[in-house]
Amino acid sequence: MSEPICLLVSCHPLKDSLCHHLVDRVKLGLKAHGIVYEHLDLYADEFSASLTWAERESYFTDDFDDAGVVDEIAQLVSAKTLILVFPTWWFNVPARLKGWFDRVWVPGVAFNHAPDKRTIMPALEGLNHCLVVTTLASRWWVNNLLVRNPVKRFIKGVMLRGCAPQVSYEMLSFYNAIGADEGRVDTFRKLIDQAVGRIGDQ
Repeated sequence: MSEPICLLVSCHPLKDSLCHHLVDRVKLGLKAHGIVYEHLDLYADEFSASLTWAERESYFTDDFDDAGVVDEIAQLVSAKTLILVFPTWWFNVPARLKGWFDRVWVPGVAFNHAPDKRTIMPALEGLNHCLVVTTLASRWWVNNLLVRNPVKRFIKGVMLRGCAPQVSYEMLSFYNAIGADEGRVDTFRKLIDQAVGRIGDQ
């Protein structure tokens, strides 16, 4: 198999969840467009969210201790496209996904520290595109007007801006997801198909 150009990261504990269904839809689209991908299921792979003592101790040194996340770092570095599929809980990403950012988007990989250690310089030069697919129990106006879309601000405004500012970004949010009827779900599936198709056209 050729080197993966797409990294799919999913994060939901329930196999019968809407998120897992949407992951399957993403995979179908990737296969249909001949896009080579690697899937990291943070629950199935039992990824630990907690930054370890050794990782934190070495965070501001010249030699970050990546022994516990070697495979995950290799996946990120090889990816040209990143697709994230997860539920929005309490207007934030799930703990394991936040832990993936904490432990994998690390110095020497996603960014480099400035000499004064107060700012960072982007290092994920190979990443070109990011697609976020998320489900929310809340309604559009609550997420976008009341709390100002914190997940988008975190992923696009903090992580990508700080580590890979060249990345094009697209976010698909399925609002009011609890008890959603098949018609709404099917419409969202088609949006996913279109977004994955745009990745295939790149």
